[in-house]
Amino acid sequence: MKDEVPNLKDFDKRLRDEAKIEPTLEVPQGEPTSKTQIIAIYGKGGIGKSFTLANLSHMMAEQGKRVLLIGCDPKSDTTSLLFGGKACPTIIETSAKKKIAGEEVQIGDVCFKRGGVFAMELGGPEVGRGCGGRGIIHGFELLEKLGFHDWDFDYVLLDFLGDVVCGGFGLPIARDMAQKVILVGSNDLQSLYVANNVCSAVEYFRKLGGNVGVAGLVINKDDSTGEAQAFAKAVDIPVLASIPADDDLRKKSANYQIVGTKKKGQWGDMFAGLAEAVADAPPTHPTALDQDGLLGLFDAEDTGANFVLEPATDADMRGKNAKPKESLEIIYDDA
Repeated sequence: MKDEVPNLKDFDKRLRDEAKIEPTLEVPQGEPTSKTQIIAIYGKGGIGKSFTLANLSHMMAEQGKRVLLIGCDPKSDTTSLLFGGKACPTIIETSAKKKIAGEEVQIGDVCFKRGGVFAMELGGPEVGRGCGGRGIIHGFELLEKLGFHDWDFDYVLLDFLGDVVCGGFGLPIARDMAQKVILVGSNDLQSLYVANNVCSAVEYFRKLGGNVGVAGLVINKDDSTGEAQAFAKAVDIPVLASIPADDDLRKKSANYQIVGTKKKGQWGDMFAGLAEAVADAPPTHPTALDQDGLLGLFDAEDTGANFVLEPATDADMRGKNAKPKESLEIIYDDA
């Protein structure tokens, strides 16, 4: 019997029609439970969120907690470290394939386990072919259909990209989907710029009646120069942990090795302390810095904070095309 071939032309049209619909951020939500803490983690791309979260979630599970780790970054690298470098199928990718085949997504298609941690990736569109924020919204809609609000977990950790100022990535803050936010940063201007932006978003939505606060900052690759600590003090949030810029950590992370464990290695106590701090830290109300305040955390020689703006002129802009303008003044010789 000849296999039936799905009508890809019709499917493509449906996708294009869906893409024309403006997202509203109105994701269906069930009644929150007092037991589950939903925590959104934000940070600049490449700052070490995935390393931090993979090890934090593993340590929490060792401490007897039920933990669900959800990667909400289009790079889909959150679970790679947890699963020893193995990429798991993303919700967006699996949903598209199942839709073509006329099948429903099952939890076993997208959720996998290691060391007591349950983990999945939302994923995102192919490069240049869609909106990452819309992918986040679609992913959470599918989680709702899979029974998200009936699941029994002590902690749900959401790994969000912090670089992009996009409603989809701001979903946990904008719609009170999380109780608190944790920032991951380092002693560099770009990562603290992103952290400051997230503080600004939390401020904004609290003024609109939101309840999400910032529980604190995790300093990754801490070289002891102190800028990240100064930032935390300036915006009035605690430092939950300082993970040193250590070559052993760098190598283990590059080799997809879990160090957040009590069973071996020298880093277990550090992640055990972080797990306790994450659990106990209350959501605080940060006060974001302006650009000058952020630059003031660093030496002006390094950032160029002492630079004085020089206004451009019309002649500058015209360059070789610059010509003297004819005067509109009228001169009366006999006046």
